[in-house]
Amino acid sequence: MAQQEWLYGLHSIAAVLENEPERILDIMVAKGRDDERMNDVVKLARRQGIAVQFVQRKTLDDKSNGEQHQGILARAKPARVLDESDLDKILAQQDTPFLLVLDGVTDPHNLGACLRNADAAGVHAVIVPKDNSASITPVVRKVAVGAAETVPLIQITNLARTLKQLQQAGIWVVGTAGEAEQLIYDCKLIGPMALVMGAEGKGMRRLTRETCDELVKLPMAGMVSSLNVGVATGICLFEIVRQRR
Repeated sequence: MAQQEWLYGLHSIAAVLENEPERILDIMVAKGRDDERMNDVVKLARRQGIAVQFVQRKTLDDKSNGEQHQGILARAKPARVLDESDLDKILAQQDTPFLLVLDGVTDPHNLGACLRNADAAGVHAVIVPKDNSASITPVVRKVAVGAAETVPLIQITNLARTLKQLQQAGIWVVGTAGEAEQLIYDCKLIGPMALVMGAEGKGMRRLTRETCDELVKLPMAGMVSSLNVGVATGICLFEIVRQRR
């Protein structure tokens, strides 16, 4: 595992400073960036005893590999990877678990968007397979605008096995698939629940689809056959939120 990583973006760095300040080693800010949002982050870092260095913007451009850094970079220790044992602890703390499962979502921008949606919807954890899936990266953190620090991302070895264990724990597993016969709006989506979203284009893998208790779909009225997975995830999560309220 890498001994350090670069974080960028105001929201993601502020979230780490607030939730895991011990991870931040130091911070670089672009010279000339002098506004309230940046100043708040700099003050927060200094209160935590973290060194802040002001550098030329090109230095940030070079270290961020072309990503939009918003004038700030942080050198940080890698976050701990959460696994099955962490999922067990989360489930033990919830009377009505609400989980999001992503099967084969490999684009970090899509994972970041899904984490942001999960945070807004009150999801207790996002579950992804260790293989064939995006993991937490600086890109994911930036797109998630702080949600990567508040929503646990659980990496598991065998997705089908984990789904079966969730079912044994009384959690209803609902998968989304274009070939499903029923619309999500016609299903009862209350109680302990795990929503499974597949990758764009391919959808869920066969074994994942067969393990689900129920398959649902979104109505598609136009020529486009599917939505971006981040958009579709937001719509599905908030239909569950609506019903649970």
